[in-house]
Amino acid sequence: MMTNFALLPILIPFVAAILLLILPHKIKYQRPAALSFSFILLAASLFSAYKVITEGTLVVTMGNWPVPFGISIVADMLAMLLVVTTTLILPLIILYSIRTISVQREEGLYYPLVFFMITGVNGSFLTGDIFNLFVFFEVMLMSSYGILVLGGTRVQLQGILKYLVFNVIASAFFIVSVAMLYGIVGTLNMADIANKLAQVQGNADAGLISVIAIFFLFVFGSKAGIFPLFVWLPSSYVSAPMPILALFGGLLTKVGVYAILRTFSLFFSSSPGIEWDFLRWSAYLTIIIGVVGAMSYRNMKNIIIYNILIAIGVILVGFTSLTTSGMTGSVFYLIHDMLIKVALFMVIGVILFITGTPDIRDFSGLIARYPGLTITFFIAMLGLAGIPPFSGFVGKLYIVKGVFESGDSVGGILILVSSLFVLLSLLRIFILGFWGKERGPRHYVFGYRQMMLPTVILVAITAIFGVGIQFVTPYVLEASDSLIDPLVYITAVLGGN
Repeated sequence: MMTNFALLPILIPFVAAILLLILPHKIKYQRPAALSFSFILLAASLFSAYKVITEGTLVVTMGNWPVPFGISIVADMLAMLLVVTTTLILPLIILYSIRTISVQREEGLYYPLVFFMITGVNGSFLTGDIFNLFVFFEVMLMSSYGILVLGGTRVQLQGILKYLVFNVIASAFFIVSVAMLYGIVGTLNMADIANKLAQVQGNADAGLISVIAIFFLFVFGSKAGIFPLFVWLPSSYVSAPMPILALFGGLLTKVGVYAILRTFSLFFSSSPGIEWDFLRWSAYLTIIIGVVGAMSYRNMKNIIIYNILIAIGVILVGFTSLTTSGMTGSVFYLIHDMLIKVALFMVIGVILFITGTPDIRDFSGLIARYPGLTITFFIAMLGLAGIPPFSGFVGKLYIVKGVFESGDSVGGILILVSSLFVLLSLLRIFILGFWGKERGPRHYVFGYRQMMLPTVILVAITAIFGVGIQFVTPYVLEASDSLIDPLVYITAVLGGN
């Protein structure tokens, strides 16, 4: 259905970023303005999602060109679930940032850069054009570069170097991949590409298609942080302040994961080849590296960062099962992980402000003075580990079921074993940091309640997502339909063309 409502999640953050640029050093105006814009964006995203629920997939073609000749924005259920999740996180991150980000960073255009980044994130989810996926990726990445270097400390600049190099190389490969793909099918519309690729499978171009698939895996895998392309992630993220780390950990890698899910299901699923084997084994090794990293570090930031890798591997193992249960579980788990990772980073941020150290060996006994923080961390820990009835359980259950149905016992066992290590890595923080005798530094935290408010709200949302999963399940099942059967997406976009 043609409607302009699909543009709102892209236009609103873009306009907000432009307007916030007008007040670069007037923080007392930027803060309430940024918060107001985030709530407007959330309301618009919810309204757009309602339109998708009631009317079906929304398609906008720029300039009113007929599909597939114009640039298309496609709001199907999968894209809208991820957009709503993103815009739900945004106001909580901004509220959290007001008490945790330095004034120097705020005056360095922090809020405009955040909204430019959200423009790129939402655009990546909603675009129906492969070249504009590249454009929105670059908007997102350029904004993230700016956010990462705010403050200009040496540690930050060292951390961003790998991030910058990997993404510049990946962007070059992206352009090459798009050019090769266009040379075969003569179109940039993703639904039309899928339609035409299905017709050339098995002919002389089949080998070239596999090469393009491997290139795409390199491009999107670099952004998602899969093995062996994850090396930039720990050093780049660990140097960032907590609200930035929460924003990046919850959103940026998930855009890369989404791009893999969307392109591989659309372009390369009709005749799965070696690219799927590469993806599956990369997912296995990503889980293993994540487990090793999470168990090796005593720095709370690093523990959660390596848990990002475990989650990415789990999602992709479920996806490569090519089963209904596995792909449905991947969508469940993708949404869950966006929420829970942001929540956990926010909790860790509060602990850092209280103790002044990220090392769990340097403090203990937080439960005595901070029972609310203890309960919040405990609930978030159970959610990430997938303990029923919290949000991670249902997604992981679907994934494990689908993976074993596909005959992939290696992947199924890896996911089950990794779940134990996820729980153990967080239990170390809980036992060493919260239990025992009070030990280590304690700092007076100005605005502790203001920091805890968005943190508690987000952790509560993750808990509600798990307990009330039956209300979300119909929408997730519909979202996974476009991955399981690409014709659902192709028909929605192309119609009778």
